[in-house]
Amino acid sequence: MANKQGIAARHYDVVLSPHITEKATLLSEHNAVVFKVANEATKPQIKEAVEALFEVKVTGVNTIVQKGKTKRWKGRPYKRTDTKKAIVTLAEGQSIDITSGI
Repeated sequence: MANKQGIAARHYDVVLSPHITEKATLLSEHNAVVFKVANEATKPQIKEAVEALFEVKVTGVNTIVQKGKTKRWKGRPYKRTDTKKAIVTLAEGQSIDITSGI
């Protein structure tokens, strides 16, 4: 049991949250789900984490790194942090309900 908890903790560090937008909702019609993931996460790590956390079969993972914008606050410039998103394609007939917590 302790080993399974160690694996689960590692997976929670890879998949941070679901990314819910209009475009992500349209992708869900094609068996795809979008997640915000750790910047250093690799595609095999993302696939393993989603399969372990949601008990589904993943057929593909595409990743996007969104560079942080330069903004100004009280006249001083700052940079938002870079974020990484993963578009996870699921096997036919499988789905993830992202509105319920894990």
